Amino acid sequence: MQLLSVENLSKSYGEKVLFDHISFHIAEQQRIGLIGVNGTGKSSLLKIITGLEAPDSGKIVHANRFHVEYLPQNPGFAEDSSVLDQVFYGDSPLMQLLREYEAALADLQSSPDDEQKQKRVFALQSKMDAADAWESNTQAKMILTQLGIRDFTQKVSELSGGQRKRVAMARALITPADLLILDEPTNHIDNETVEWLEEYLARYKGALLLVTHDRYFLDRVTNRTFELDKGKLYSYEGNYATFLEKKAEREENEAAAESKRQNLLRRELAWLRRGAKARTTKQKARVQRAEELRDRVVEGQATKMDMALGASRLGKKVIELAHISKAYGERKLIEDFSYIVLPGDRVGIIGPNGSGKSTLLNMLAGRLAPDSGTIEIGQTVKIAYYTQDSVEMNEKLRVIEYIKEAAEVITTSDGETITASQMLERFLFSPSMQYTPISRLSGGERRRLYLLRTLMGEPNVLFLDEPTNDLDIQTLSILEDYLEHFPGAVITVSHDRYFLDRTVDHLFAFEGGGEIRHFTGNYSEYLDVRRTEKEAAAPAAVKTEKSESAGGSRGNNRTKKLSYKDQKEWDEIEGKIAGLEERSAKLKEEIAASGSDYGKVEKLYAEEQQVAAELEAAIERWAELSAMIEELEQGK
Repeated sequence: MQLLSVENLSKSYGEKVLFDHISFHIAEQQRIGLIGVNGTGKSSLLKIITGLEAPDSGKIVHANRFHVEYLPQNPGFAEDSSVLDQVFYGDSPLMQLLREYEAALADLQSSPDDEQKQKRVFALQSKMDAADAWESNTQAKMILTQLGIRDFTQKVSELSGGQRKRVAMARALITPADLLILDEPTNHIDNETVEWLEEYLARYKGALLLVTHDRYFLDRVTNRTFELDKGKLYSYEGNYATFLEKKAEREENEAAAESKRQNLLRRELAWLRRGAKARTTKQKARVQRAEELRDRVVEGQATKMDMALGASRLGKKVIELAHISKAYGERKLIEDFSYIVLPGDRVGIIGPNGSGKSTLLNMLAGRLAPDSGTIEIGQTVKIAYYTQDSVEMNEKLRVIEYIKEAAEVITTSDGETITASQMLERFLFSPSMQYTPISRLSGGERRRLYLLRTLMGEPNVLFLDEPTNDLDIQTLSILEDYLEHFPGAVITVSHDRYFLDRTVDHLFAFEGGGEIRHFTGNYSEYLDVRRTEKEAAAPAAVKTEKSESAGGSRGNNRTKKLSYKDQKEWDEIEGKIAGLEERSAKLKEEIAASGSDYGKVEKLYAEEQQVAAELEAAIERWAELSAMIEELEQGK
């Protein structure tokens, strides 16, 4: 069933056109990823759908009781409110009741013997029972805990920026909505939390529209992709991997069409050069046609970063860490850590938020001193440090002026020179954009410009602190290509799993209590090892529990087996799973063959989602029964 329809939507800021007469619709349970270069209007489109901004033209159609829940990149709060006040916001009776109950409970805890306060809490508990509100209350606290927020009475004014984002996320997830819109939900949360969020959204009942740079997240969460590109919106059925395939096909078709246009233009221009007189109507038409072909503007693809970039000479000694430690009060971040950074190193620093990743990077950069131990920097080292912090820019400068302050040209390893203007084009700033004042750039465009300026100084050691925050996927692809050819050492703090897999070959993993584990391999390989370690530890824990309880069961020598019902279900479940997989594949084929028959597509899509849910449940039940059988086999 269709939830929302967008018809001929347009939006511009001055001369800059964000999108021009775009149309699309969102159906129930769709999971849509919105992709586009920073500055193309992704956040503006989200705000228009939520009603926070007005379009220049076009309309949005939806049912009267349609509700959208929106998580912006930078959520706003009432500073004097508590965490739970913000989570239970809104005017719905349920949210009002939850706020009232939590306030009364906090009031009672301050005066537990006050009979009037006791009566008020009891009365509100009855209302909670009648409204079936306990599940929402428990779910909100569970989500907050999972997101790392444990003090529910803490004032918002006391929270860090990352904590505020997580509170806003909890608020968006707990509030019932037909459409949940998330703008960069994976920013400022660690890898474990991202994985939890993926699992949570897989069970989310409403439709989902999100903007994120996390390509693994897109691949695992979405089933449809919208791309904003040069004012147009392209729609692709499928997740991020499917989008890449379909976009490549589209660009090949566009390239073929452009090649055909160029061939036609050459023929028309050759005819004109022969000096044919434009006397007849037909000849005049050919002249006009040639001029139109010549003057037509064709947007080309961004230039690929395919050169081996030069850097300042780097000697054998880069950075040497010897037995460094760092703590804040009783909290140990780093304990007795040593490492020698080599010239070609690609190191990723990973760990939970607050574990000390940025602290380590700041010590390497000389911005912080260790409590003990030494850090020695080689004499030839030239560090460039891309930080998380907002950078002050002179907004009166034009884009190219800002870059030229760092360098007019850079030199490749082959001795060729690349101008500031050429580098700007490679980083998706067109020639016309290069003379735009910085004040007119979006937040994402400013981060991209700051990244380029960081790289323009021809460093030989790069420190990147969460480079994927606020950068779009296309810019990240360019950065990844840059790093692939970068001749020096790179040390990156990141929670972006795809970026880490592309750019690092060993890791510093913060595992708690000041321990940093040095792991050779990328992030996915590290996760595989961690899972294996946990699985190996689990049977030992089970064995210990069994030995502790053995005394109470020694007299019972009966052989345990599955119940008749479980055994029957086990005998049939693999056939059931195979049937559901076959049905799911057939439905997907029917959806693909339905073309523009949206009524039929929606019906088939709803059925396919139902089959997918049944298949997931059957696989989970198979895993449960399999574990039961394995345990019984071990007990024989």
